Amino acid sequence: MIPAKFDYVKPASVAEAVTALREGGEDAKILAGGQSLLPVLRLRMAAPSVVIDLGGIAELRQIREEGDRIAIGAMVPHHDVMRDDLVKQHLTLLQQATETVADPQVRHRGTLGGALAHADPAGDLGAVALALEAEFVIAGADGTRTVSASDFFVDYFTTAIGEGEILTEMRFPKYTGWKTHYEKFNRVAQAWSMVAIAVALKVDGGSISEARVGLTNMGTTPIRASGVEAALVGQQASADAAKAAAEHVTEGTAAPSDADAAADYREHLARVLTGRAVLAAAG
Repeated sequence: MIPAKFDYVKPASVAEAVTALREGGEDAKILAGGQSLLPVLRLRMAAPSVVIDLGGIAELRQIREEGDRIAIGAMVPHHDVMRDDLVKQHLTLLQQATETVADPQVRHRGTLGGALAHADPAGDLGAVALALEAEFVIAGADGTRTVSASDFFVDYFTTAIGEGEILTEMRFPKYTGWKTHYEKFNRVAQAWSMVAIAVALKVDGGSISEARVGLTNMGTTPIRASGVEAALVGQQASADAAKAAAEHVTEGTAAPSDADAAADYREHLARVLTGRAVLAAAG
């Protein structure tokens, strides 16, 4: 199908984008990589008055080191996240999860910020941002504000980004030397996750001293598996510890039932995948 008629704006700065968004009103839409927006426009499930393309804002395409954090601009494509040296060194879990996103074409066009702002609970990167305790920088007419990952994901396709605001950057603490793994289950290659598990472990002398675990598609938002984390800390990195910790993975979840899988099947997958992910991360 052909989209409904709309105006198109391509600002050169965040300030210009915020102004365009304010002038466009509630019917304005932000275009990042376009992998989610364009199909919706073609199906006429959305008919914005204006589309604001962030592709011309150079400052949103940077990855840089800021002390004990790595800052990634919202318009950095998945392809660049996967191949960046700072990400490889300090955010291995993010690199691993990004490699599973869709296909090479989508990874070249789709952006990290666009995927996170879209907030699809089946998307792979929300659970990683939550597990790694990322911060989100949001710009609006009144300046910028920072929101923690635990407060960013509000509900199904809903985030803390307010009307007239734009996500500009994500800041991740460094996880240098941590052992990580992203375990994903889908029916066919390049499909959305039925369930996926993001695991980051700090292992000292064979014992797990810290753990970060995020869940994909086990609720209306990404979920932090705090029960699994607590069960892992202080344990030896072993199959028995992984299996015992995996029994806590459904705590605080609300797995959906849909055309892909029933809720109880997703819970079963979560337990199996958590055990695998912990073992794979621990080596």
